[in-house]
Amino acid sequence: MFHAVFERQARRTFELVNQHDYDSILASVTPDIHHRFGGDHALAGDRHDAAHLRLWFERLHRLMPGLTLTVTDVWGVGGLRRTTVIVRWKATATLLDGLPYDNHGVHVIQLRNRKVISIEVDEDSQAVARGLDRQARSGLTEALAAPIAS
Repeated sequence: MFHAVFERQARRTFELVNQHDYDSILASVTPDIHHRFGGDHALAGDRHDAAHLRLWFERLHRLMPGLTLTVTDVWGVGGLRRTTVIVRWKATATLLDGLPYDNHGVHVIQLRNRKVISIEVDEDSQAVARGLDRQARSGLTEALAAPIAS
């Protein structure tokens, strides 16, 4: 039962990303959240607070406005005080050049007392970099920006 609750919550959170409802997502994180997104591109880097995570989400929306994340699997271990949730997902979008973008990855999410304290994203970072390069070639210069870090 307990793990079913976290599975529903994880699936709902990914749907909130698809809907660009970052206020609802940020309400579930601690102020000193650690968010890590791998690679060497405008979405990469480490953030260590909710304010910079908000900036990252806003950039994600600007750089990949049609991005859709689809959760394929969710696993959870632990109890209410300490929980680890692993979410496997697929990402799709149509970029500004009209061609598709596809990726897949895993989020490892740590919770303490039902608040998210860390999110580590492991995806095909080369696919992200190629997608951002395509966005930049289509005129979206922010796709070449330095990562948002704190």
